[in-house]
Amino acid sequence: MSTPAFHPHDHSHCVHGALSEADRLCNERGVRLTDIRRRVLELVWSSHQPLGAYDILDRLTAEGHKPAPPTVYRALEFLLEQKLVHRIASRNAFVGCTHPGAAHAGYFLLCTTCGNAEEIEDSAPLAKAVATAASKADFAVESQTLELAGTCRHCRHD
Repeated sequence: MSTPAFHPHDHSHCVHGALSEADRLCNERGVRLTDIRRRVLELVWSSHQPLGAYDILDRLTAEGHKPAPPTVYRALEFLLEQKLVHRIASRNAFVGCTHPGAAHAGYFLLCTTCGNAEEIEDSAPLAKAVATAASKADFAVESQTLELAGTCRHCRHD
């Protein structure tokens, strides 16, 4: 992602890029990006603010759809399995993955002022530090997400 999430920009480019990449990856992996899964992904990417399952359900209902909560949860589960979204545990919400084709952990900067989430792009040093600490503790890491809360540069300079 070349434009930081916290910088005002034309967000339609982010959505279009994410959907194109999701189509490509799902085709490559032989899995179906159904209409509901695609729409849920589009809603998750509608901003850089993590979106909860019930927020997604409310938006779908406002559009005239009548999905049951399990439908939204199944769509989110699929998107997580395909690594197209990340779950932000502290907010019980989801955010689009900025590089779904690459194996990586989720490291996020969460702005407590505007609510945006930015995935840390150059996470190799963090991943190495986590791996070293886990190894020293003889700990087998199964999954990892790091959430750093603070104030983004945009909010700090307003």
